[in-house]
Amino acid sequence: MFRILFLLVLGAGVGYALRRVAAVRRVDRTVRLTVCFLLFLFGVALGENRELLGQIGRVGGEAAAVALAGAAGSFGAACLLRRMERRKGGRP
Repeated sequence: MFRILFLLVLGAGVGYALRRVAAVRRVDRTVRLTVCFLLFLFGVALGENRELLGQIGRVGGEAAAVALAGAAGSFGAACLLRRMERRKGGRP
């Protein structure tokens, strides 16, 4: 895991250093296509997993619960921060 994070930080540093090079600017489209292809392959791997597909209702329900809890937590934190900002005399 640390290797992946190290490579991510290293890549960000190299990208920042080379941001004015025209060839580096074209990397954006290549990365986008690569991510789409990897997502497609991930879907193929999930689609062939019989055990997962047999439990798709339970797994989907758990995923929906986690997503709703995350959204509710984010909304609650935003409301709390807004209330704190108003008490300090910030913009409404």
